[in-house]
Amino acid sequence: MIGNRKLKDLGPDHVQGFYQSKLDEGLAPGTVRLMHAILHKALEQAVKWGIVPRNVCKAVTPPKPSPEEICPLDTEQAKCLLETSRENRLEALYILAVTAGLRIGELLGLKWKDIDTDAAGGAVLSVRCTRSQARIGPTFTTPKNGRGRNIKLTTRAVEALKRHRARQLEERLNVGSLWYEHDLVFCTTAGKPLDLRNVATTSFKPLLKKAGLPDIRFHDLRHTCATLLLSRGHHPKLVQELLGHASVAMTLDRYSHVLPGMGDQTAAAMEAALS
Repeated sequence: MIGNRKLKDLGPDHVQGFYQSKLDEGLAPGTVRLMHAILHKALEQAVKWGIVPRNVCKAVTPPKPSPEEICPLDTEQAKCLLETSRENRLEALYILAVTAGLRIGELLGLKWKDIDTDAAGGAVLSVRCTRSQARIGPTFTTPKNGRGRNIKLTTRAVEALKRHRARQLEERLNVGSLWYEHDLVFCTTAGKPLDLRNVATTSFKPLLKKAGLPDIRFHDLRHTCATLLLSRGHHPKLVQELLGHASVAMTLDRYSHVLPGMGDQTAAAMEAALS
């Protein structure tokens, strides 16, 4: 929209109009802020090189990010989802999403070599990469925040993964030489990587409908994991490490407002301390 305008003629009004047009097209404020960051950095470099006298982005106000709406399932709803998923080919994926709090990209980038069911102290899953859906095609990159993490698996998750492994081996035998070997835990019946959006539309949404649950996003299963743990007094620092957040402050900022009982617990703890 502004690429055909000469840099010397680019003004704050052009950039501000560009941002507004993107908002009008339905882009999220966070996406437009990312555009602002890229353009700001580019023009800042242009100033250093003497191509333009000033960075016009400094005179522009990017849109404020809208807070992410969190719609976690409660305990009974989560149980209903997992029970309904028993007949689903991706049952293990939903169990890991709820019990381990993995992002959809982390789940679809998971490989069998990342799972150690014989580890001392219990089965462990290592998050080493994530699957992204770029315009140029799907890619596998490092996890968000640039670092991986190890997660101890629940007994339910281990059992589901074993059933999933057995089913996948049957699928591999059925297609024979047509199998694509990527070592992926969650893949198509021919071994190819799964599409993020396709999982949501063809598997997750129908599963919600079958279970009679609200029409939530797949990412809300990660929120479900966090809220179930925090509401039961699980230490925020441990939840932070499980989810792979950059800091415990991020965990508390994101989930404290969905836990109305926390204030009551704080007051009760103070009364007990001073009684």
